[in-house]
Amino acid sequence: METFTVEDAVEAIGFGLFQWKLSLLTGVAWMADAMEMMILSILGPQLHCEWRLPSWEVAFITSVVFIGMMLSSSLWGNISDKYGRKMGLTLCMVWTLYYGLLSAFAPVYGWILVLRGLVGFGIGGAPQSVTLYSEFLPSKSRATCIMLIEIFWALGAVFEVLLAMLVMPTLGWRWLLAFSTAPLVVFAALCFWLPESARYDVLAGNTLKAMTTLKRIAANNRMEMPKGRLIADRQDERGKIKDLLTPEYRRTTILLWFIWFANAFAYYGLVLLTTELFQAGDICGVHATKAKVEPSCSLECSYLTLDDYKDLLWTTLAEFPGLFITLWVIDRIGRRKTMVICFVAFSVCILPLYACIGRIPLTIFIFIARASITGGWQAAYVYTPEVYPTMTRAVGIGTSSGLARVGALLTPFVAQVLLRSSVYLTLSVYCVCSLLAAVATWFLPIETAGRGLQESSRLNNQHQQTAHTPGPQTHTPGPPTASQANYGTRADPSGPETQPTTSYGNWEGP
Repeated sequence: METFTVEDAVEAIGFGLFQWKLSLLTGVAWMADAMEMMILSILGPQLHCEWRLPSWEVAFITSVVFIGMMLSSSLWGNISDKYGRKMGLTLCMVWTLYYGLLSAFAPVYGWILVLRGLVGFGIGGAPQSVTLYSEFLPSKSRATCIMLIEIFWALGAVFEVLLAMLVMPTLGWRWLLAFSTAPLVVFAALCFWLPESARYDVLAGNTLKAMTTLKRIAANNRMEMPKGRLIADRQDERGKIKDLLTPEYRRTTILLWFIWFANAFAYYGLVLLTTELFQAGDICGVHATKAKVEPSCSLECSYLTLDDYKDLLWTTLAEFPGLFITLWVIDRIGRRKTMVICFVAFSVCILPLYACIGRIPLTIFIFIARASITGGWQAAYVYTPEVYPTMTRAVGIGTSSGLARVGALLTPFVAQVLLRSSVYLTLSVYCVCSLLAAVATWFLPIETAGRGLQESSRLNNQHQQTAHTPGPQTHTPGPPTASQANYGTRADPSGPETQPTTSYGNWEGP
């Protein structure tokens, strides 16, 4: 009897209307994440002046968000691996919506810290949208689709700056916080449509539910399901961090943790540094500003002007070329080389900032640096779900995201506090960190370009060891499918082929 895996079904069904709908819904989650992050570079200077906060307290407003994200990222990954991708993503988005609205009513500094920290705790689960999304994508479309969904992040960042330009001069930061939850409201209203991952259902033993989901996708895309029985491999032990540190994945995991750390450290550092440099004019302006302020005083402030918002908008628009350039090269040269190039390009663009180059050149180099680090981070988002099997994919992304939040947690104290003491040391920290990340990327042991998603290590091993289904099967000439590439089968258009099968379920498909 013929059998097929979820990977075979996803490949056969292909990319269609269902994936377009899913792209929009998961994209809204990304848009919400970007807006909550982008607001930090706007909220800090405003509260610095309005509440007369010292610079370290301003930095802590940003850091407390990342503390929440750091603490929750692995937890949301564990929830998604144990209870389902849909459950984890929906809970974290509703949580973020609730505390995002409450933070608009924060009366004093202490409350803004608590409520924004709880917002960060919810946003820590946003990367699980990539886990869910990637598990519905055929291999030939995966890198392109994940990169394109990141456009929603760029749209969210741009929309937040435009919203701030309109709201801040008239209504103030409280209304900005409230309006910034708009994508979360949309997600909460539409989340009932969100499907559970068929890959997760198979590992959870819900073969019938997985089959129903696959039929739904096939019907939406107007494609035929593979004939035969769906292979099921129930695994109750899912979402264990220790599985990321097995000999097979230990080196990859440790390197990825540092790569994600460096990505967030450099990306958010540049976002915060952009605001500081634009307010000063350039590096010389930072020195001049520092010279006017007494060492014991950190209360001098200036509100963001319309020109500051415009320059912030231009550098935020750098997200788009970064994404499109990375999209063009990632399947041509591979995930690892793409990340290496992006990290090196970021470091090169930091070097001219050591000089007094003026506002226009400053904007150009920050634009290129922002494009580079954006592309590198999105390449990491493509690579990470591809390198881990389904049983640990969500916790793999979750722990990597958690380490990224450590980088984001530390970066305000460099971009906003250390900058007051030494501009050159601040720039050197970002430059060296990015170069070290390039080295770490170069030593990643696995290139995932062209590789199908792994269901589980056990299933992969058993596929290679079990008997073959008797009888010839006719194949249309063409390259091997993703599942054949994974399990060691061979597509030979000149003659019959036997395909390894392992049946763990008794349910037969149509």
